[in-house]
Amino acid sequence: MSGRHYLHCLLSGAALIGVSPVAHAQSTAAPQAAQEGNADQSGQIIVTARRREERLSDVPISVTAVTADTLRDQQANNVRDVARITPSLNIDSDSPTRAFISIRGIGTTLSDSVQPGVGIFVDGIYQPATSFFNSPLVDVERVEVLRGPQGTLFGNNTLGGAINVVTRQPTNEFQGRVDGSYAPQDEFQSLSGSISGPIINDVLQFRVGAAFHKQDGFIKNTLIGGNINPARQTSVNGTLRFLPANWATITINSSYDEVKGGFFPYNQVNGPEDYQYTTQQNVNSLGTDRYFALNGKGEFDIDALKTKLTLIASYNLRKREVVWDVDLGPTDFLRSHDFGRLRTINFEGRFETQWSDTVSTLIGLFYSEYKDRSETNTFIVPANLLAPGVAFTTNRNKAVFATIFWKPTERFELAVGARYDDQSLQSSQAFTSAAYKAQEWQPRVTATLHWTPDFMTYASVSRGVRGGGQNPPGSPNLIYRNDSVWTYELGTKFSALDRRLTVSADIFYNDYKNYIGVNAIVPSTLSSAAIAVNLNTGDVSSYGAEIEANFRVTRNLRLYGNLGLLHARTTDMSGFIAVTGFPLPTDKILYTADWTGNAGASYETPLASGSLVLDANVSAKGRRPGFSYSQAGPTFLAPYYVTNASVTYKTEHVEIGLFATNLFNEKYYVTYFDKSILGTALPPSLAYNTGVTGDRRRIGVRASLKF
Repeated sequence: MSGRHYLHCLLSGAALIGVSPVAHAQSTAAPQAAQEGNADQSGQIIVTARRREERLSDVPISVTAVTADTLRDQQANNVRDVARITPSLNIDSDSPTRAFISIRGIGTTLSDSVQPGVGIFVDGIYQPATSFFNSPLVDVERVEVLRGPQGTLFGNNTLGGAINVVTRQPTNEFQGRVDGSYAPQDEFQSLSGSISGPIINDVLQFRVGAAFHKQDGFIKNTLIGGNINPARQTSVNGTLRFLPANWATITINSSYDEVKGGFFPYNQVNGPEDYQYTTQQNVNSLGTDRYFALNGKGEFDIDALKTKLTLIASYNLRKREVVWDVDLGPTDFLRSHDFGRLRTINFEGRFETQWSDTVSTLIGLFYSEYKDRSETNTFIVPANLLAPGVAFTTNRNKAVFATIFWKPTERFELAVGARYDDQSLQSSQAFTSAAYKAQEWQPRVTATLHWTPDFMTYASVSRGVRGGGQNPPGSPNLIYRNDSVWTYELGTKFSALDRRLTVSADIFYNDYKNYIGVNAIVPSTLSSAAIAVNLNTGDVSSYGAEIEANFRVTRNLRLYGNLGLLHARTTDMSGFIAVTGFPLPTDKILYTADWTGNAGASYETPLASGSLVLDANVSAKGRRPGFSYSQAGPTFLAPYYVTNASVTYKTEHVEIGLFATNLFNEKYYVTYFDKSILGTALPPSLAYNTGVTGDRRRIGVRASLKF
């Protein structure tokens, strides 16, 4: 094999595990105690799952609202951590610059160049890439996880669902808090604080929050020393709210985040049950994402038209730098120094109108544009050769959406909506004639019946779409199409025993077409080299059920938990076979378990000057397939159970406690791919089974001060 052919194969191997030499396609809990600012007078949690404020118990969507207290108690520092306590949500990550996410098996991707199938929003503003799931949670009021297609109201790339991070807003009274935690095992440190108050009473208010988090990680590099999976996050967030009149509210927010950590901290192992916390790499690879955001929202009540007008404009900039050992092994063969710049602007206008006592509408317009520039500088060490590459991608999306809410009685509501998206993409890496364009409809129909004030049921039918993209010249498939899913869902929410027991449950069926699944290495049509491509694997059929429950057994004891059951199988691999020439070794969806769950108990003992709260819970994930091309049979990762516990002394203004995460030191893999993957592009002597192991036990202290 020629040196040039080896070069193409090796660079394609880099693309297969997530950072291509030239980016070539489109990037983009059970109910908990109510928090101040997100609950009504009865203590019900208020959510915005349908772009309007509603009680969680009334929303006809399968939604989990994770409150600020839960985030703090569970040591959830970023959106990815929310998956531990949410049914059917799967978020795995092998670097700070990307994440693998799916809900109910829908939306999984391995490459950050593919648009996410689950959308992430901050205060309703879309974030265009999977790396945002690793962004810090700063001064957050709650996180809403919406399962099932949400395209009608939230837009493109939400066919699996949407995650909406709701931050705390400015207040008309001075208030603040400081939170901190420390665990010595890997120098885990976290410190955050916020302050809020009026500048001009009742007219101008502010809020400022900041956070710092670091950990050394547990995977040691025995070749050159040090750890290869550290993490460091720094964030600052500021908000101004202006109320010039009783019918107008204008909010301006700006934030800066820096997320830095171990990039591809993979171990060389013998198999999926060989849990190693040491590796041999020539570089302690690091990836850094820096985010800057500026957005504004205006909300105007037009009483004469019984209409609320909402206008939103946002600007996001992400800068990326990565230095990494591409071959992930002890042989100093391939290194890379990569850069990226992603700029996104969004504009949205919404009109909420109450036409009569029984009919209301939500109508909106949306425009989004992002421009992505990627630069790679890959160094082939034995040949002393530098292989640079640059790519540009521009994506524009225009949409119009509308929903009619008809409520003929207090008990029954019918909501009918649709969204029309017009999306286009241009890329320097594909021929102009192959530029991706698509126009898609995303309808949704929901019927809700409140049998009693404490018991409701709903039924919904919805369609979700994710945009496609382009592959580089020489690909057998220059473009890959969008994928889409029809979801049929029945659900219920009820409370009993004087509302001490609350339950949310649902069943669903997904008909998933043109699934954008795992990427692949294939022969180039322009040369004898290999090339990495994204593709439409085929069709997937899935069904399952979810249940969340919260039971206050006594005044002091609370039990909580959730369970997600999923049967997701690929029913047609013809798309994958047509491009690669071989099938995947399993019909199960990559990294997707047939079940996920969380169960816990909290006991509060009143004291003379406060209370003592003991909490313990277990988060679990079932058996799931790792990434493999091996025709000898699939690779499966074993189930795991992670136990967390805490004991906290609480007063009105002070909390002091001890916490433990992964108390019993459970070993498990976050991500894994066997040597058949690296073997498609690397010489046999450099191909390994590789995996990223989960964090070990941490025992530490934490404290909070509210004022």
